[in-house]
Amino acid sequence: MINEIAQEFTDFLNEWHSYPEPYDDKLDAWLYGEYAKAKAKRNFIDWKSVYFSPSSANKDDRELYVKALKMPKDTDDVKPWQRRWTAQGTAVGDWLQREILLAEKHFERYTLEKPPFVMARTDDGQPFFEDFVHGQFKFEHDGEKFSLIGTCDGVLIHRPTGKRIGLEIKSKQTSYSETSESRMKAPKDGHIAQVTCYSLMYDLDAYLIVYVNTSKKAWFMTDDEFAKSPDFRVFGVDVTDDMKRQVLGKFAGVARAVREQTPPKLNLDKFRFNNFKRSCALSLTDDEFNEIKDEVKRFMRSGLPNWKKQAYYEAFEFIREVREKEAG
Repeated sequence: MINEIAQEFTDFLNEWHSYPEPYDDKLDAWLYGEYAKAKAKRNFIDWKSVYFSPSSANKDDRELYVKALKMPKDTDDVKPWQRRWTAQGTAVGDWLQREILLAEKHFERYTLEKPPFVMARTDDGQPFFEDFVHGQFKFEHDGEKFSLIGTCDGVLIHRPTGKRIGLEIKSKQTSYSETSESRMKAPKDGHIAQVTCYSLMYDLDAYLIVYVNTSKKAWFMTDDEFAKSPDFRVFGVDVTDDMKRQVLGKFAGVARAVREQTPPKLNLDKFRFNNFKRSCALSLTDDEFNEIKDEVKRFMRSGLPNWKKQAYYEAFEFIREVREKEAG
């Protein structure tokens, strides 16, 4: 059923965006006013406890371990295009959230039909996304206590069924082909793990992951060209109890490692996007470092692709240099 709903959401957006954008100062004034209230309200978070963010659900356990121990995060060497890239990705999410609110008010005027999707509301009548539902959600699993901290891009109401469905918005910015039918077959594993966390936080069992591509093939396209290279894709995810147990088990494992001071093994496959590289390198025992050195030697002699060998080699060299510099 969720795949059919994903297609229905795709058709809904395509139809809605086939009409001129309505100007609605009242909507913007209300939305910004509600944001101002939410920003001014103090939201208590217990930062001293063991906590995780939904976006970290596919991270390396060793990275989560050193982060939970409050070890230093890497100092970001932000490039100007990276700064713009992340900011534009955030803006894409803000844009689509507002589009759904606009459609809620104006879709019927254009189409003579009520919109099939509307944004859920909080008890205070605010849209169910971002600062309005940000918080700390506590869990206990496998004998371990921990929390998830964060917020979602939205929870939709599918009006034909009344079903609550999560909404996760991701941006693509490198090429129009990134969201083509041939290039994109399914959502990324990390994004599925992330929405599984949100499902736990907001009591959901279905999610839509929307990939919005800011890179377009052309201003003028035929229907066939657009069908082959759409500028957004929607995937439905049925979040099962087993998926929820799996992600809770991962976090519980890290929480146990923290409590018992038994660090998980460092995963070199995830080292490139590790935000605690230096802390992970320094947390290694000599035995662990030697195991990684032997592992990388085996990789370099294997039949792995050269790009993967290079990634392992660069990870090892970084770890070695950090440890040698620290040793003096």
